[in-house]
Amino acid sequence: MFQPIYFDHNASTPLDPAVLTAMLPWLESQFGNASSRHEYGRAARRAIDEARQQVAAAVNAHPTEVIFTSGGSEANNLFIKGAAASLKPSSLLVSAIEHPCVLKPAAQLTRQGWQNQIVTVDSQGRLDFSSFNDGIATKPKLVSVMLANNETGVIQDIPALASVARASGGWFHSDAVQALGKLPIDFRALNAAGVHALTLSAHKAYGPKGAAALVVDKRVEIQPQIAGGGHERGLRSGTENVAAIVGFGVATELAASRLAQHRSSLESMREQLESGILALGGQIFGRVAPRLANTSYFAFSNIDGETLVGKLDRAGFAVASGAACSSANPEPSHVLRAMGIEPGLARGAVRVSLGRGNHAAQIDEFIKALRATLNSLQGLTALAA
Repeated sequence: MFQPIYFDHNASTPLDPAVLTAMLPWLESQFGNASSRHEYGRAARRAIDEARQQVAAAVNAHPTEVIFTSGGSEANNLFIKGAAASLKPSSLLVSAIEHPCVLKPAAQLTRQGWQNQIVTVDSQGRLDFSSFNDGIATKPKLVSVMLANNETGVIQDIPALASVARASGGWFHSDAVQALGKLPIDFRALNAAGVHALTLSAHKAYGPKGAAALVVDKRVEIQPQIAGGGHERGLRSGTENVAAIVGFGVATELAASRLAQHRSSLESMREQLESGILALGGQIFGRVAPRLANTSYFAFSNIDGETLVGKLDRAGFAVASGAACSSANPEPSHVLRAMGIEPGLARGAVRVSLGRGNHAAQIDEFIKALRATLNSLQGLTALAA
């Protein structure tokens, strides 16, 4: 089977062997429902409790603050819709570069009388503090700003933003899905600064798909979005995915222990990668802003991103396009639009997101393949002209 070199770790990561080993018993012999009173059920409950402690420890939270969900999208929806349901309609503040699973529920709340305020960003993808301050002046009851962007990798100063937002008296949430395993995350310190909730996801940190968490200050009143048997402190009913939750716990523990070494290696490879991209005439988005060590988002003039991604895949490299191009939606990335990137260039956006399985020799191979692919595409463009 053809297996391209994997450069798309912001989309998902391979399952760590230690995580798989921890999960296997809960996929085979340990099949009990954690709500059952017999030994099979009690064993499942103990496993979930241990995983909750592992996730909490990895981000310096208390285990009772960790609410397991099926994914980051569910956790974000749980906070935004669940917190809104406990409040009278007011102002809601989100950044223009949030993931759709924040932007769309925020937009849905406008049908219930909420005013959706959008914070702008600068050309590097950093939040505009003037725009943020204007939004805070409306006294929003809910604020959501992501810690690190999934496309550009740009990191926001969440403690500073949360400190400003405290004046509004509202609840502050941050989507930290892309930060887990790539940045130190300290919920206690963030909470002290004014952050009330974080979203985490297992499969971005070498854990399984189907497990995530909303880490939430217990003072925040949230209405459940899935009603039923009252699981997860009554905030998320449904029989727990024990195997995935166990894997999530082990993955977060490993991520915390390997963070420093992993980050240093990724920074070195990204510098190598971006030197090659710049030498070929590429433009790197968010280049001068603080970014995740593994993420590089770039484009070349007059080169379509989807086409480039497809040709690189056939050349042996799995990367991602930044465009949402299809016959139904020809628009470029909303993140790049928010940054003011010219639409033609934005449609050429390609993201490389490295992981701990990558190494320097692969970067050299990628730059060679990229050069050859660009020469081919530029030749075709010249002929068409």
